[in-house]
Amino acid sequence: MVVTQRDVARLAGVSVRTVSNVVNNFAYVAPETRAVVQRALDELDYRPNIAARSLNRGRSNLLALVLPLDVPYFTELAGHVVDQAEERGYTVLIDRTEGVAERERQIMMRRDRSALFDGFIFSPLGLTEDELRRWVGNCPAVMLGEMRVAGVDHVAIDDTAAARAATAHLISLGRTRIAAIGVPHVKPEKSGERPARRTAAHRSAGYEEALTEAGLPVLPELAVPVQRYQRHDGRLAMERLLDLPEPPDAVFCYNDLLALGAMRAVLARGLRVPQDVAVVGFDGIDEGRYATPPLTTVAPDKARIAELAVTRLLERVEGDQEPPAHLEAPWRLLVDESTTGVPGESG
Repeated sequence: MVVTQRDVARLAGVSVRTVSNVVNNFAYVAPETRAVVQRALDELDYRPNIAARSLNRGRSNLLALVLPLDVPYFTELAGHVVDQAEERGYTVLIDRTEGVAERERQIMMRRDRSALFDGFIFSPLGLTEDELRRWVGNCPAVMLGEMRVAGVDHVAIDDTAAARAATAHLISLGRTRIAAIGVPHVKPEKSGERPARRTAAHRSAGYEEALTEAGLPVLPELAVPVQRYQRHDGRLAMERLLDLPEPPDAVFCYNDLLALGAMRAVLARGLRVPQDVAVVGFDGIDEGRYATPPLTTVAPDKARIAELAVTRLLERVEGDQEPPAHLEAPWRLLVDESTTGVPGESG
């Protein structure tokens, strides 16, 4: 049976109003009374009715975080979002999408979710810009990543600049045949373009800019697309590169999982990282620090991304009517043994 505040009030010998004040953490309740009510709440295992509280107060104090959890970057980012929300008295419920368009579509198009949550933080990978635009307006929201939609606040890093810095680092080490793993399968399409493809396109732009600035050719055979950004895909792509008549002497991978797979392929051929092939990743996940060798990587400031996203979302929840903003978070290139052969910042 569902325990109500009336049940708690009867056990504690107080009014329903007093129970409500304790549940909602109102200040003006005597400590002795609060203790009595809290014991009754615990004894009956009372759980607040979120829907009823939403109707009464116009808030649920629930935020939805919609993102793929099959990539460690997003798992680590989710932890920071939860921390930021809890500091402000909010609970975060996570919907995992794994970047599948149909799953994202089901989550975002259900209007009952807009009634339950005060706001959404969403990192889309599968939906197109047109689909995302149709969803805008249902609920306060902040988007993460490279896809921007008119009318929605957005938090991201400068992927192009970060990719350019990663590639320039390899060039500074004297590498001249620098491959890229994770490039888009096709050119961007505007409104039909998916967020994952846009991210890859921005990282490709930075990679190509660094090569061109250094006077190095952009060679199509060194740019390898992948189906997914997983370890297995990185290994397969690296094996393809190693089978070339003239293999690369360095590789920039568009995320750390691809880089870990690439390093495995290099080592399985009896080659050395970084002496034969230097490897750079992207995401700054904790796993990279414990790889053999530890991974050089572009590390977005995940804590800052979470802080910006939660702060902006709660401003919207409170009624902020300012125009939608693009907020840029910092990143760092963490240099380690996979490119230099010596321990670095993340070692």
